[in-house]
Amino acid sequence: MSDSAPDAGLLPLHLVVRGRRVVVVGGGPVAARKVATVLAAGADVLVVAPFACEAIVDDAAAGLLTWRCAEYAAADLAGAWLVFAATGEPAVDAAVAADAEAGRVFCVRADDAATGSARSAAVIRRDDVLVSVGSAGAADPRRAVAVRDAITAALDTGALPVRRHRAGPGRVVLVGGGPGDGDLLTLRGRRELAAADVVVVDRLAPRSVLDELGPGVLVLDVGKAPGRHPVPQHEINRLLVEHARAGRRVVRLKGGDPFVLGRGGEEVAACRQAGVEVSVVPGVTSAFAVPAGAGIPVTNRGESRQVTVISGHDAFATGDPGDGLPADIDWRGLADGRGTLVVLMGVAALPAITAGLLGAGMDPATPVAIVQDGWGDTQRVTAGPIDRIVDLARARDVRSPAVIVIGAVAAHAQV
Repeated sequence: MSDSAPDAGLLPLHLVVRGRRVVVVGGGPVAARKVATVLAAGADVLVVAPFACEAIVDDAAAGLLTWRCAEYAAADLAGAWLVFAATGEPAVDAAVAADAEAGRVFCVRADDAATGSARSAAVIRRDDVLVSVGSAGAADPRRAVAVRDAITAALDTGALPVRRHRAGPGRVVLVGGGPGDGDLLTLRGRRELAAADVVVVDRLAPRSVLDELGPGVLVLDVGKAPGRHPVPQHEINRLLVEHARAGRRVVRLKGGDPFVLGRGGEEVAACRQAGVEVSVVPGVTSAFAVPAGAGIPVTNRGESRQVTVISGHDAFATGDPGDGLPADIDWRGLADGRGTLVVLMGVAALPAITAGLLGAGMDPATPVAIVQDGWGDTQRVTAGPIDRIVDLARARDVRSPAVIVIGAVAAHAQV
């Protein structure tokens, strides 16, 4: 502490108020905010006020707190561990603070923090991290809030080290990494990565963010490529469960969105079946983001009002063109040209898909755009009519990863 910052005699602590009596004197909006805070902490709340705002009345009606509809009296502090003076009337708040001092009950004065025996802090909660910011000298709530917000931003971007250093319960979080550019990973996703002990990563996940992981984080590469699955899905499921059961926080970092043709549902089911806590952080799906990166709106007024996303993986990759087409897809409906068809993992199946659509009656002039390495440094677009797109793709040696867009909107592609 510098000489220019006088000490207010504060000892920073986090109070455990669960099940303990906390009294809030006052019924206005300021009091309601204090009530919400202590209710969230599990306190036994008594509100004393002749009138109360709607939030307090509703909480009282729901049995979440006790509301004594009367003027304050010193007896209201009986059994209290903490009291908030928040009437907005200086004389009443001063009386509450004096009674609390006499009864050795800590008191927060909402109108004048300097005269209370305790102060509220600007608080941020992220996962199991709790940060409180206050003033060491004269109370300066706006400054505390500004500092808190800066810390919040750093936590949300993963800039602060939040990984546990003590053992705790294990869990799995499926994080959608978006189409490959680290800048398209969500703030929630970055925060989960910053807290991870183990990261199980796909080939199409944003690999650049792995460089931001702290020392000691175990990275398991389980990426699949066309025709090469070094780690089968059942083994990925086993790894997730095994590490979580060992008390580690596991992030399953996937490309796109885990629940859009990403087998995320299977991984969640495997964790739940094993009794492992699991959650999902959605990602920016490649089905929409990759076309957008190439200037293609998957819906556009006057051209397309609906989008169908299908997988070209496995089912299409065998047999002659037109064979092996899944029967549960309405090919005639897709071929009518009134919507947009987006195909993921469809490069190998492109001959079968185009043959199936043409065979179902699609106009041979229907525009198609193939966006290869979307949002990557080598992004490129191959475009042409559906009756020629296979030859064009072969001539340009189009390879995965690529997203195929079929329909009128594909004509907007920036080639």
